[in-house]
Amino acid sequence: MLLQRFLRNCAFRIIAVGKVRRGWIQDGLAMYQKRLPGLIITEVRDASMPREAEAIRAALNSNEVLVPLSEEGEALTSVSFAKRLEQYGSQRLAFVIGGADGLSAELKNSTQWQLSLSAMTLPHELARLLLVEQLYRAKTILQGGKYHRS
Repeated sequence: MLLQRFLRNCAFRIIAVGKVRRGWIQDGLAMYQKRLPGLIITEVRDASMPREAEAIRAALNSNEVLVPLSEEGEALTSVSFAKRLEQYGSQRLAFVIGGADGLSAELKNSTQWQLSLSAMTLPHELARLLLVEQLYRAKTILQGGKYHRS
């Protein structure tokens, strides 16, 4: 039941600092958003780290679990990521991607789970595209689709 809800409706959204300016990233995001109906991406304005944290907290809904992306976060395989999403069941997850200076320590440390897409530092626009692709991949893994090849 929870898996079916997860597969039908996106039980997550992305809160991202800054706008996507590169056309090829916009195209990639649009493609994956078509494949993930219900996925919402909320953009907050670039500012100082404390102001960004404030804007992120203001954008967060009371029923959402905050999951910051950070190079210090937990690195997962695609299959492990899919299983982790499945564990959250019907809870709404809000993945947060910081700006050029990352996310404040206070914001990162106030959460249960931090996710790492890579031990390397990534441009926030590229991190957004990679996360959306991994969310789509997780959905297909849980559905038993052919998109992911183990």
